[in-house]
Amino acid sequence: MQLLRKLLFPFSILYGIIVGLRNKFFDWGFLTSTSYNFPVITVGNLSMGGTGKSPMIEYLIDLLKPDHQVGTLSRGYKRKTKGFLLLDVKNEAKDVGDEPLQFKRKFPEVFVAVDENRQHGISELRAQRTPPKVILLDDAYQHRKVKAGFSILLTAYHELYSNDIVLPAGNLREPAFGANRADVVIVTKCPLTISEEEKIKITKSLKIKAHQKLFFTGIHYEDYFTNGVQRIPIQLMEKFNLVTGIAKPKPLVHHLKANGLDVKHYSYPDHHLFTEKELETLRKEPLLVTTEKDFMRLKDHFPREKLFYLPIKTVFLENKKEFDQEIKHFVGRA
Repeated sequence: MQLLRKLLFPFSILYGIIVGLRNKFFDWGFLTSTSYNFPVITVGNLSMGGTGKSPMIEYLIDLLKPDHQVGTLSRGYKRKTKGFLLLDVKNEAKDVGDEPLQFKRKFPEVFVAVDENRQHGISELRAQRTPPKVILLDDAYQHRKVKAGFSILLTAYHELYSNDIVLPAGNLREPAFGANRADVVIVTKCPLTISEEEKIKITKSLKIKAHQKLFFTGIHYEDYFTNGVQRIPIQLMEKFNLVTGIAKPKPLVHHLKANGLDVKHYSYPDHHLFTEKELETLRKEPLLVTTEKDFMRLKDHFPREKLFYLPIKTVFLENKKEFDQEIKHFVGRA
C-alpha cells in the first residue's frame, strides 16, 4: 500500500493544483457562487466519506424543526434517477438514495429533496407552496457554485484531514487548506473518554483559524436493535449476521464485540447496490442486523422479522449548548 501511494503521489500533486486553482477562482470571483437571503447550512468533509454527515444532518433537523420549517437537499448518491425529486415516505432507496430516504422516514414532516444540481434543487425547494425556511445541504462542501451562509466541516477522529493528502495517493477531495472556508469544524467519532491532552493535540494539528470554532463529538449507539416496529435489546439478540455497506464499518463491529457479540460480517462498499445473487446469499442467514442507512436499501428484500438495524446518533462531548446557540443564532439573523 505504501508503495502504491508513492507511485500515485505525483498524480496527487497534479490533482491538488487543479482543485486548488478551482477554489481560488471562486475566491477571486472568476467563477461565481450564488448566495441566498435565507439560512442555508452545508455539512460536508474534505475526505472521501465516513465522517458522520448523516447523523449530523439529523442532529440539525432535530435542533431546528421545533421552530422552523426545515428542508434537506442531497445529491442522492447512486440513485437510478436524475434531476430534482421531492421525497415521499413511500419512495424506494434505488430512486432517491438511501440517506435521503432515511431522513424522510425519520422526519416525515421535513422537506427532503435530491438534486445533483444544488442551485436548481434550492430553487425548487423554495418554489414549494409552503417552502422551507432553512435548507440543510448534505455533502455539499465542495459545491462552490452555492455559497452557504454557514459551513460545517466534519473530520473523523482516526482520520484527520491534517494527516492526509489529496486523491489518489490520499483520501482528500481537496487540499487541507480548504478547511479554512468552514465556520465550524467538528471532530467526529471520538472516543467518549477522549482526554483534554488529545483534544489540545488535535486542535494544534487542525490549525483552527480565529474565525472558526472547534467541537468534538462521538457516536452513541442505542442499546437495542429495531426494524421500525419491534425493538430487541442488544443482549437478547444472541445470534445474527452483520451486513454493512458503509465506508468505515470498524467502529460498529468494535462496538458489537465490546458488548460480547461475535458475529459473521458481510462487508460491502459504501452505498452498495445489492445484486440478486448477494441477496440470495443473505437470505440463507436466519437473522440479519445492519446500519440504518443499509436498512433503507435492504428492507424491501426481507421479511420484517428477519432484518434489524442498530440506531445511532451524534453526541457532543462538550459545549453542546454553544454549538446549538451558534446554529440558532445564524438561522435567526440570516
